Amino acid sequence: MATPKVMIDNERTRVTKWSFGIGEETGQHVHEFDYVVVPMLDGDLKIINNNGEETISKLLKGESYFRNKGVNHNVINNNNYEYSFVEIEFKS
Repeated sequence: MATPKVMIDNERTRVTKWSFGIGEETGQHVHEFDYVVVPMLDGDLKIINNNGEETISKLLKGESYFRNKGVNHNVINNNNYEYSFVEIEFKS
């Protein structure tokens, strides 16, 4: 399983660094807050949604993206190297 390290968690924001070994995954989960992801490396993540549909997300180091709460997916490191990103959740 991917390893989360919570760096900030207060009433407004949670910041978590996710670290993945080769092939590691987050497990299926639903995001309860809007969030931004900041990739720490270039790489590919396999995303499997709650319907079992698979897509590959090609991420670039430092190129952030935003998603609305309610996303339901499993995120898998699809690279032949360790991968990480920082997730910033907006609680309010």
